[in-house]
Amino acid sequence: MKKRVVKATLAAAMLFSVVLGQGVAVKAETITPVVTAKPTGTMEPATTAKPAATLAPIMRDNLFKFGLKKEVDLPVTISAGGLTYTLEKLMFYDVKSKEAQSLMKLYDFSDNIYKSPTKYMVWTKLTIENKGSKVIQVSAVDLNEKWHLKVDSVNLLAPTPGKTMLELNNKEALWNWVLKPGEKLSSYQMYGYFKDPSVISIYASFGGGFEEKYIVKRPGE
Repeated sequence: MKKRVVKATLAAAMLFSVVLGQGVAVKAETITPVVTAKPTGTMEPATTAKPAATLAPIMRDNLFKFGLKKEVDLPVTISAGGLTYTLEKLMFYDVKSKEAQSLMKLYDFSDNIYKSPTKYMVWTKLTIENKGSKVIQVSAVDLNEKWHLKVDSVNLLAPTPGKTMLELNNKEALWNWVLKPGEKLSSYQMYGYFKDPSVISIYASFGGGFEEKYIVKRPGE
């Protein structure tokens, strides 16, 4: 009987030893799960570079509406006496058009400019620069105009912008301005005209200097 007990005990001990050797006797809560490391960055699909968008050309004038052939394209620059004037945009709007009426209302322009009824409001964009050594201005100190927009031998008249007429160097609707040496200003001016345009030029006259450039010449010239 004792031999049987000893044999049974010995067999049990051997079996327990084998189980420990295989690691099966370890409790589940002591097992540390193996975690697979995730990539630190998210892989994004390669993108194909898109071609740059083509910008539409800037519309600087609407003279094509009158069938006019330009001598030069805008912008056009003239200079006199240290002042440079660049005409960047030239638009003839029918006085009753949405564009003309909107500008007239916005800046308080009047179309009562000539004895004849005004047919077109002429909207221009300009840049002026003082490259001389003295102050240049059109104001109460010096009322003389320094440049002119001429159509069919007529210097166009500019209606007063009621909204900005008391301001100096206004960048939306220019009236009075003063430039010290080295200063530059970009702004807009309105003119009026009473018939369809055919010959167009700009000229500057200041400080003993004069320069004129034709945008549209008379046919045959």
